[in-house]
Amino acid sequence: MKSHLVLSDQHAHPDYGNERADFLANLILDLKPDVVINIGDAADMPSLSSYDKGKRSFLGRSYRKDIDSHLEFQERLWGPVRRRKKKLPYRVFIEGNHEHRIEKALDLSPELVGTIGFRDLDTESYYDDVIKYNGSTPGLCEIDGITYSHYFTSGLMGRPISGDNQASRVLSRCFTSSTCGHSHIADFAVRTNHHGRKIMASVIGCYQDYNPEWAGNTADLWWRGVVFKENVSEGVYDPRFISLNTLRKAYG
Repeated sequence: MKSHLVLSDQHAHPDYGNERADFLANLILDLKPDVVINIGDAADMPSLSSYDKGKRSFLGRSYRKDIDSHLEFQERLWGPVRRRKKKLPYRVFIEGNHEHRIEKALDLSPELVGTIGFRDLDTESYYDDVIKYNGSTPGLCEIDGITYSHYFTSGLMGRPISGDNQASRVLSRCFTSSTCGHSHIADFAVRTNHHGRKIMASVIGCYQDYNPEWAGNTADLWWRGVVFKENVSEGVYDPRFISLNTLRKAYG
């Protein structure tokens, strides 16, 4: 049986440090997962935020600084693991909506084609497989019976599944073991059919240790950490939610 380490929503941002990447590198070295899945929003990309453009908070933002912050996070995460010269886990990156801001910017300003692009994130240097957006929604990746995506859609409009009991709602829509991020909350649900077959859904919170200005009191709802899945087989596993505070105590 395999083990999966899953992280989401790191939101590397030039105004905030990346020390939490060091904790995660040490965790990977200790746990030695078979698979590491980064399900997106690794880069915050505030310079491409359509919500803040024109506001005072937008002043001073830089695309290059956004990219550099993301690259620093990934190097601090994977550099120590590579230097150990042991077998690397199978690494998967799934594009989130914050990385997809680059494609949206190109659609709105096609004159930027050739000057910026998803390639700037250099994900292929750190991950074995990169799953891009499929049209206007995040791509899907199935590993050991679990479908991973940055978020799953609630219907034909392509909106993310959200709200109370989010994990249960994911199961009712996807009908298979599924794991996502995006909402920054943590949730878990299991369903069993009459033959004893189980499906599981995990919503894995975020790996962000700062509160952006826009979040306000909603940041109090966030769960910050990663999920380690042991004994993964045909979509069933033993979940372990590891908080960022626990990692800071262990490796900070």
